[in-house]
Amino acid sequence: MPLRGLRRLRRCCDAGRTLLPLPLLRRSSSSSAPSPRPDQDSSGSALTAEEEAAFERIKSSLFKARKGSVEDLVRSLGAECSEIRLTSGVADSLLRRFGDDWKSALGFFRWAQSRGDGYAHTPYACDRMVDLLGKMKQIDWMWDLLSEMHCRGMVTVDTVAKSIRRLAGARRWKDAILLFDQLEDMGLERNTETMNVLLDALCKEKKVELAREVFVVLSPHIAPDAYTFNIFVHGWCSVRRIDEAMWTIEEMKKKRFPPMVMTYTAVLEGYCKQRKFRRVYELLDSMGSQGCHPNVITYTMIMTSLAKCERYEEALSVSDRMRSSGCEPDTLFYNSLINLLGKAGHLFEASQVFRVEMPRNGVPRNLATYNTMISILCQYGRDDEALDVLKEMESQSCKPDLQTYQPLLRVFLSRRGHVDAVEHLLRELVKKSGLGLDLDTYTLLIHGLCRVGEIDWAYRLYDEMVGSEIKPRQKTCELLLSETQRKNMEAYVERIRNDIISFGLCP
Repeated sequence: MPLRGLRRLRRCCDAGRTLLPLPLLRRSSSSSAPSPRPDQDSSGSALTAEEEAAFERIKSSLFKARKGSVEDLVRSLGAECSEIRLTSGVADSLLRRFGDDWKSALGFFRWAQSRGDGYAHTPYACDRMVDLLGKMKQIDWMWDLLSEMHCRGMVTVDTVAKSIRRLAGARRWKDAILLFDQLEDMGLERNTETMNVLLDALCKEKKVELAREVFVVLSPHIAPDAYTFNIFVHGWCSVRRIDEAMWTIEEMKKKRFPPMVMTYTAVLEGYCKQRKFRRVYELLDSMGSQGCHPNVITYTMIMTSLAKCERYEEALSVSDRMRSSGCEPDTLFYNSLINLLGKAGHLFEASQVFRVEMPRNGVPRNLATYNTMISILCQYGRDDEALDVLKEMESQSCKPDLQTYQPLLRVFLSRRGHVDAVEHLLRELVKKSGLGLDLDTYTLLIHGLCRVGEIDWAYRLYDEMVGSEIKPRQKTCELLLSETQRKNMEAYVERIRNDIISFGLCP
């Protein structure tokens, strides 16, 4: 049945178009003239030596054409890499390793697609590309790719979910609704599952009233489920309208969907954000009397909220309350407890939880556990112990991410004479872990290197970031401009000034 009311809610979207080298090493030269950067090495253990060599050639070719258009990147790859044997497994691995460099990723994606040697992108590759373009706000390119995927019958519910979330994140509310409206044209259903994806995306971006309008139009044609109402409970609480959340719970009961622990946990979180902890304890007691007992997620959220308010002892009492209720701790609970103990000044106890209690209770440590412990140790200046935890991760086959390295980088960047350690960590980050840098890591490195006087290296990282189509923050440009002016690096100064204008970062 056509949903004409929904179509009236949205306008037509803007018409779309029709269907890197990482400067890890310092240079001994103190010259202020810019020079080409070395090729980025984003190797990782997942690829063979032959595949690594192919990756390096592809990155080198993309680097040479980095200032051109996406079509220039495709032509460069066609001219220099045509004989490379490309499989779907290799392509998927490469696409994971471009980080936020959407332009290089899209150039590679289109070149691989045009080879004509029997290669075909996997659904993962297409979804990854759609998600990256959406994340980097390249919405026109994302629309084009969705159109191509539709023609090949490759659009799945996962594709649509990623696209709707990215459109909502880019504040393209009407386009998100438009995409839902077109699902049947793509061979998918407008059903409860896809409606929930749209409502959830809008609510997570705090457009709860718009989500409610959409729901009013859709609900006569698509039956809601318990998750639909939970989306709205979470949404109203996120915009601090807890009365509407409670009204939604009543509506939920009338539809014979009994509120679940997650429903009340959303309301508890809303009270925590407003620091109404008396209401939190009242609702906890009420849940118990209704036979809807809090779970480990509920207790973890309350404990974390109290810790954020620096009410550490009260947070620890919530931990005791959970244990006395017979609720078993899980990995997320322990991650929060380790962080709480560290912030409360109980480093020994945090280490005991990490080293002794978790293994004794058979609770596995995950990436976030290791990252939390490393971060706490760095806060206390225990960088040697933090490095030991990093080595332990490798022995446990737990692959680090950027958040693993950031506290360590921050520690060494805060100390003059420790740039060699920064250099070593960056080598590990790229070579061993196969990670690409994101905006936060670039910003951390550039600011830290400026503080310790490594202006040339900081500029080359900045140049790498801009060449990867990652827009720098205004403070980064202003800091680097000030430092290059102070060092009389006139060529750098001119480039940064031009970038400030082109990025629209003028005060």
